[in-house]
Amino acid sequence: MADEKPPKIREKKPKTDSEDRFPNPRSWMLWALGIFMVVMLFQVGKTAGTTQREQVDYNTLQDWIANGEVVKGHIEYPPPNSSALCTITGFRIENGKKIPFSFEDKLIEGREKFLIESAGFQPREKSTLLTAFLVNLLPILIIFLLIWFVLIRQIRSAGRGAMNFGKSKARMLNKEKNKTTFKDVAGVDEACEEVSELVDFLKDPKKFQKLGGKIPKGILMVGPPGTGKTLLAKAIAGEAEAGFFSISGSDFVEMFVGVGASRVRDMFEQARKSTPCLVFIDEIDAVGRSRGHGLGGGNDEREQTLNALLVEMDGFDTQEGIIIIAATNRPDVLDPALLRPGRFDRQLTVNLPDVRGREEILKVHAKKVKLAKAVDLSIIARGTPGFSGAELANLLNEAALLAARSNKKSVNMPELEEARDKVRWGRERRSMAMTDEDKKITAWHEAGHALVNVLLDKCHPLHKVTIIPRGQALGATMSLPKDDVLNRQSQEMRETIAMTMAGRIAEEIVTGDVSTGAAGDIQQATNMARAMVTQWGMSDKLGMVLYGDSDEYVFLGKEIAQNKTYSEQTAQQIDAEVRRLIDEGYNLAKGLIKDNRDKLDLIANALLEHETLDGKQVEDIVRTGKFTPTERPPDVDPPSGADAVTPTPETPKSGKPKLDDGLSDPAPATA
Repeated sequence: MADEKPPKIREKKPKTDSEDRFPNPRSWMLWALGIFMVVMLFQVGKTAGTTQREQVDYNTLQDWIANGEVVKGHIEYPPPNSSALCTITGFRIENGKKIPFSFEDKLIEGREKFLIESAGFQPREKSTLLTAFLVNLLPILIIFLLIWFVLIRQIRSAGRGAMNFGKSKARMLNKEKNKTTFKDVAGVDEACEEVSELVDFLKDPKKFQKLGGKIPKGILMVGPPGTGKTLLAKAIAGEAEAGFFSISGSDFVEMFVGVGASRVRDMFEQARKSTPCLVFIDEIDAVGRSRGHGLGGGNDEREQTLNALLVEMDGFDTQEGIIIIAATNRPDVLDPALLRPGRFDRQLTVNLPDVRGREEILKVHAKKVKLAKAVDLSIIARGTPGFSGAELANLLNEAALLAARSNKKSVNMPELEEARDKVRWGRERRSMAMTDEDKKITAWHEAGHALVNVLLDKCHPLHKVTIIPRGQALGATMSLPKDDVLNRQSQEMRETIAMTMAGRIAEEIVTGDVSTGAAGDIQQATNMARAMVTQWGMSDKLGMVLYGDSDEYVFLGKEIAQNKTYSEQTAQQIDAEVRRLIDEGYNLAKGLIKDNRDKLDLIANALLEHETLDGKQVEDIVRTGKFTPTERPPDVDPPSGADAVTPTPETPKSGKPKLDDGLSDPAPATA
């Protein structure tokens, strides 16, 4: 084993005779067309040769002309300086039939003048053999052209579809066209470092082979949607200047059995001819789900496709120089055989960007947007926790559209702030018709959320409260975390439940009735309380036990055959604990609102007058008991998190960066 030579990269080989054993369907049709034309020409020549003309002399022709029997005639002259005779041809009528005749003569003694002037014969030059052949061939060619355009082309296209049905739909991105590099990828520095060795291998494979090392055959990129998994795969191919095949997992599966497996084999065959290269399979969970799930037996097309993929990735024929990169946001549903070493040797997690990553992403996308000099992208980055790269790109695009709608020459901070709120919470609907009664109910509802949010210490800081309809809500209380959220504590979630219940409580205290506006609040609070009890072990009565399986698997058979992993008595205890957490939050919020009823009225009246209040204005009301309107635009109190790339007064260079995976997704408490 010590003397074993390292494997070499498979180079592109010319086609062998065995590969060309079966001709192209197009060549079949061309051969058939050629044979058909030869047969038709032979038949036409044979028919033309069998056509007999009656041989006459000049005297007989004179008699026919005198009797009016000749209906048409031609005089064909021989070429100049030729000793050949003139050929006289024509048709005469006998018993109602047209009979052709012909003879040759020198046309002496005025015969030519008689035939042309008296009999109306048409003079013309005698055609050569080639001219006659072309004249006879022209109608046949016209017929063949009609057959070609009407029938043959349709048959050919139908044949191509049938022959290519099992061909791979992978799109090849040439080295010259792929200009994407790691400079175009931001916010995933760790992922870029981890895949950099792939670039080194594709550039210099002998560097690894000398030490006996093997590059991973496959890398599985895992992460939420919009984090840049596809862009990172393109950047790897662009840095290495290697071929890049891109295909989606759904492109393999068709309604016909066996097509997916055929496309897998064809894709790897194309990749072998272009080594070294990268094969990127996006959304591989569409074809790589675990086998054996679902109802019924029989032959499953998806399982056949997966089996073909497993064989091609590991089979007997080594595929050095072909690196498989796959992307998914559902790694839990993939088949274990697909994830074992030798197929996907490595899993690369592409998380949501932290505050520094968000600023880098904004700078990359801002190259295509005309920003004002006063724009500070670090503030936007700190105000967008939980945003993916795709959402940040959408934010800048929305800001550019808002600026263009206002006829501004560049994008300023107000447009960026409004675009942030629009992307996260929806667009304002100022044109929506609301009665005064609906506005009052919404104002007290949102005032209750805002008051309890400010009074409780563990809630995320209040960002803005508005009674302008936004998205699907009649009003919204928006909060943003101080830092990028990495973990959540029990007390924080208990106070969040209390803040969520505050809107319904404020309505009930002021109007003596309740409305349907708290439906979203009830759902949000119930889901949080149930997760605290069943998943996070935050109930002293039930302890640190996971109740119920994860709902991530969505196979039909599992859904139908699903059984509870706990008893009915435990289910009652879970319901009781969830109800207890909700009631505790409800009572906490109710006590705070009753103790600060005057401030609640002040916040609600300010909302009815100004429609939107920022977090600092609400804090001033709670602290001083007075509302002082200001003309300045609402300030943004963004999360601090790790140090931004561009230092600001709030983020000095000496600050110690913190790790962040951007797991938070703060949502507004809606009316």
